[in-house]
Amino acid sequence: MKITKLVIGILMIILSVFIVFQSTAMGLLNTFSNKGSHSGTGGIIMAVAYLVAGIVYVATKNQTKLGGDIANAVILVLFGLFALTSADKTFQDLIVWIVLGF
Repeated sequence: MKITKLVIGILMIILSVFIVFQSTAMGLLNTFSNKGSHSGTGGIIMAVAYLVAGIVYVATKNQTKLGGDIANAVILVLFGLFALTSADKTFQDLIVWIVLGF
């Protein structure tokens, strides 16, 4: 279980960096096109959730109890629901990141 938590934690941290770049680009695109969309903000929120969950996985890799896993589930569900409110049709990848977090 140690290796799995470490690998998943590192992948989530790397994925959060990718989501930040993608969401920043989408936010700039929405700003320049004056669409009034907030999908980029939702993407940043999901990136923070992935970053926090990845750090928790790496920090709790030696524990056999489920405290870290439960904390990650709560973090990803709460942040996902919050990001889901800002999702729209311009940034469809946000839905993918939200579903992947659930």
